[in-house]
Amino acid sequence: MKPRSGFSAAAWRRRLQPVLVWLALLCVVGGVFPSGAEDLWAAQRRSMVEKLRQRGKIQPEVLEAMEKVPRHLFVPDAVRAKAYNDEPLAIGADRTIYQPYVVGLMTSLLDLQKGDKVLEVGTGTGYHAAVLSRLAREVYSVEIVAPVASQAQQRLRALGYHNIEVRSGDGYQGWGDKAPFDAILLSVVPLQLTKQLINQLRVGGRMVVPVGGFLQDLLVITKTADGIEKRTVIPVRLTPMTGKVRDGD
Repeated sequence: MKPRSGFSAAAWRRRLQPVLVWLALLCVVGGVFPSGAEDLWAAQRRSMVEKLRQRGKIQPEVLEAMEKVPRHLFVPDAVRAKAYNDEPLAIGADRTIYQPYVVGLMTSLLDLQKGDKVLEVGTGTGYHAAVLSRLAREVYSVEIVAPVASQAQQRLRALGYHNIEVRSGDGYQGWGDKAPFDAILLSVVPLQLTKQLINQLRVGGRMVVPVGGFLQDLLVITKTADGIEKRTVIPVRLTPMTGKVRDGD
């Protein structure tokens, strides 16, 4: 539209700026012009959660958390269209993000409470840490590949997950100066459970860990005053853990 005589283009922009800001705010809060793209992702999340609910064994509060975490923002553009399929997705460098059902089941087995402090071994993209953070008070996540840890921390901060701390390190050693933990999740398969990790779990706390070779068993380990108790849940096929089991462990 051609500006009326007596008004410069800059003057018209100044006059229109408040209107444009108002329209933008309406879009953000879902007003007269809701974001179609965001609505689409939200609908896909709801559909994913409903399918997981039908499979069973996932706590309602875990499903609620998974409905709020934007999984599509934790995967590469090349596989983003499949973000809410119940399948593992390749994320490059021979790494994968696990299928939603496995994430939901492992999280449910931890039986988290709002005040819990959780250790995660194997940060990856940060998606599982984001789910954990909606159920626990604090999440500490260890990732052995430094650039992966840095990217996950930046992504989580940008998305507003401020109760998660990520560091690069050997997961076999856990995170001693933050122990004891109410729950420990190993999302990778260790060669063996180390004393370091067991010692960092409080009495009464739970550890969820896959153990085995090519095929593994998903275990729930409960620490008692007399030692540990183990329960086998389901067979799984997850990523081997890297790092080093040190002498004495």
